Amino acid sequence: MDEFRIRRGSFLAFVAPLLMPLVLFFAVCLLLGAILTGSSIAGVLIGLLGACALLGVLAVKHRRMVAGTVVRFSPQGVELADAYGFRLRLEWARMERIDVVESRMASPRTIGRLGGVRVRAGALRSAGLIGWGTREVPPRVPRWMRAQLAAGPVDPRTGLQWLGIPLGAIDPLWERGPMGDWVRRQRPDLLA
Repeated sequence: MDEFRIRRGSFLAFVAPLLMPLVLFFAVCLLLGAILTGSSIAGVLIGLLGACALLGVLAVKHRRMVAGTVVRFSPQGVELADAYGFRLRLEWARMERIDVVESRMASPRTIGRLGGVRVRAGALRSAGLIGWGTREVPPRVPRWMRAQLAAGPVDPRTGLQWLGIPLGAIDPLWERGPMGDWVRRQRPDLLA
């Protein structure tokens, strides 16, 4: 069995889908700060402080994700586990293809005013293994996420769920490295 962890220095890829909500948060803080203090300079400072505080929270969450996320390759298949309690398992025989896997960290709901600025956080997209497997979900998961996961296809014969393991989130060049070697040994047809 081999274990792989997220590489350090992946913070920008983590923050990229949240960039528009961060910009909106800065603008809201700036406007509120300027209105409440009567000074545009104070508004800018309050906006910067608010955005930096939010970036700090994201950095802490990213650090936890990097420390707690692991992908394990074994002769039976591939497993991804994270610090929040999610566990995804795909057996080699049940893998269908390599494709883009979307990992959503924030609600897909759009925020903002109708006719005004509207933003939403995008999903992290990376290449990974897709097929029929099992998913363990921690008990404390937001309702929107539980509903989205429950809406995915389920094989009526086996009860397995259609899921993807985002190997590209662990290593963007996984196909050329040791993870790719595992796939070439176990399922060379997926890389053909």
